[in-house]
Order: sequence, then structure tokens, then C-alpha cells
Amino acid sequence: MRKTLIALMFAAALPTVAMAMPEGGPRHDGPHHRGGAPFAQLDLSREQRQQVDKLMGEQMKAQRDITKRYLEKLPAADQKAMKDEIKARHDKTHSEIRGVLKPEQQKQFDEMEKKRAERQAEWKEFQAWKAAKAGKAQ
Repeated sequence: MRKTLIALMFAAALPTVAMAMPEGGPRHDGPHHRGGAPFAQLDLSREQRQQVDKLMGEQMKAQRDITKRYLEKLPAADQKAMKDEIKARHDKTHSEIRGVLKPEQQKQFDEMEKKRAERQAEWKEFQAWKAAKAGKAQ
């Protein structure tokens, strides 16, 4: 029960973290990260930053996979309730962020969201194609 609760809390936080991520992934350079990022004080070379970024990306993917594996063990009703709650929270945060922006920023934000939605639809289409292809191969 405790692991399930932790997994649910982690899964609920994922959309918020994803929206906070700058386009193109995390950055560990520039004046806005001096002293704030975990590795900013280490004076990493470009190659070291790339390696650290790769390792951190692998860590995030592994966490998502682990979370997904535990969430799949929940009853279907709980899974749907969790997905609905996450979507509602995402939509609320999206609206609140948009409300903070100036009109020209809102247009840019809307365009970014449109592109994100298109990429997400393409990914789902690819996943469906991949699953269909794997099903034919068996």
C-alpha cells in the first residue's frame, strides 16, 4: 500500500515537472544556473555536461518505467481515476500559467502547446504502429 501511494504521488507530479522543463531539455550552463543546478558548481566541461545529461535522462526514463510498472498493478478503476485527476491538475496548471502570461506570450505558449500536442499524437500513432507490427511478427 505504501509503495502504491508513493508511486501515485510520483505519477501525479510528473506532468507538472514536464511542463516546467524548458524546450530542448535541461540546461546546465548560463548565468541563471550558477549555484542553483546540482552540477553548476563543479565547472563541468561540455562533454561532462553531455554525459551527465544523458545519465540523468536515463534515470528519468527508468523512474517512469518503474512507476508505470507499479501503476499497472492497480485496479482499472483506480488507474482511470488517477489519470483523470492528473489530467485535471494539468489542465488547471496550464490555465494558471497562461493567466500569468502577457498576450504575446500567451500566443507563443499556445503555439508551443499545439506543437507538443502534435508530437504527442505522432508518438501515439507510432506506438500503435509499432505494436501492430510486433503483433504481425508473432
